[in-house]
Amino acid sequence: MQFEVLAEGLQFPEGPVAMDDGSVILVEIARGTLTRVWNGRTEVIANLGGGPNGAAVGPDGAVYVCNNGGFQWHNVNGLLYPGQAAKDYTTGRIERVNLATGTFERVYDSFDGERLGGPNDLVFDREGGLWFTDLGKRFSRSRDHSGLFHARPDGSHLHRAVYHAVSLNGVGLSPDEKVVYCNDTDTGKLWAFDIASPGKLVPFVPGGPRGRVVCTLPNHQLLDSLAVEENGNVCSATLLNGGITVFRPDGSFEHEAFPDPLTTNICFGGADMRDAYITLSATGKLVKARWPRPGLKLNYNA
Repeated sequence: MQFEVLAEGLQFPEGPVAMDDGSVILVEIARGTLTRVWNGRTEVIANLGGGPNGAAVGPDGAVYVCNNGGFQWHNVNGLLYPGQAAKDYTTGRIERVNLATGTFERVYDSFDGERLGGPNDLVFDREGGLWFTDLGKRFSRSRDHSGLFHARPDGSHLHRAVYHAVSLNGVGLSPDEKVVYCNDTDTGKLWAFDIASPGKLVPFVPGGPRGRVVCTLPNHQLLDSLAVEENGNVCSATLLNGGITVFRPDGSFEHEAFPDPLTTNICFGGADMRDAYITLSATGKLVKARWPRPGLKLNYNA
């Protein structure tokens, strides 16, 4: 697939958001910033520190960020790779950023007295609620469990919908918002969890699976963040086999290759929602491609 490079020299970009004004807001995880890319230039909106990961515009026009708390970084043959938790890591958190001023505040950093490990990706539903994944953190001899959460963006309510997962990462909603999809990084699985009402999943059957596996990728491929197409396909950024894997609801899939082993995210924008913005993180690039189908328009923008 042909593409153009919109920005390079970024420090592990992720979480792209196509804004109504034509700019793209993203995070630079290794730099600890929320950054705007526009007309060939970049500008820092906020210095968040830690490890800002996913980003999304909320119902109040602010940008909400999943901050994983930071990684240790490794340069391997000119490519940047994240490792285990940063030496100064304390907690993951959800942060709210005022786009006009760059000021930010912490909305959540714990649940039931336990720290959030490494919030990773997020999406807002039509009711203004926030679904986000907590990938957890890796340490020298242990790792966290992963989970899926639902929250109110004003800090008033946090609910853990799925827990003891392996490595939930990308999250997105089906067009009718009856399903929340999650990529599981380490297992290469796309999960689907049926929604009973806003913020609540269909109750689990005791002893049964927690959700449905849409597809498991063959061989050793890892899944990162995702975006949903208007027709309901799920576009999952794919690691090692760098590119975007497009899953259909029936479990069939196809792969669009991109020249970076850590292709981490995709979002859609433009008048026809066919402009795809993709983060090539190991090489520090944001690229733009014309997608064959329109992406699903998100509920909020600014």
